[in-house]
Amino acid sequence: MADLKAFAEQLVSLTVKEVNELATILKDEYGIEPAAAAPVMMAGGGAAAADAPEEKTSFDVILKAAGGQKLAVVKLVKDLTGLGLKEAKELVDGAPKALKEGVAKDEAEGLKKQLEEAGAEVEIK
Repeated sequence: MADLKAFAEQLVSLTVKEVNELATILKDEYGIEPAAAAPVMMAGGGAAAADAPEEKTSFDVILKAAGGQKLAVVKLVKDLTGLGLKEAKELVDGAPKALKEGVAKDEAEGLKKQLEEAGAEVEIK
């Protein structure tokens, strides 16, 4: 068993050039086509793709600036967040600040659109 283990270690440590030479020897001298190695290599590559980060599902809507129509933005922030007028004004005055956190992409896009129409600068993170 130790001989097989040593042989496996030698195979794993081969360079690309050595692997190509081995494939040529197996094909020319023994009539063995090493095509079975291709699916194994492809499966290994697929595993790396599976490790890719998942698509983000929750977003933060950040009010960067009130823009030229601050009063309209304050009123809209009040309506969108359910805050009182004073709290909404403080949020707008304190920009950049998170308006809503952990919302779905569609909701975040909708909020951004409404706020930009009112004249605010908005960012989604």
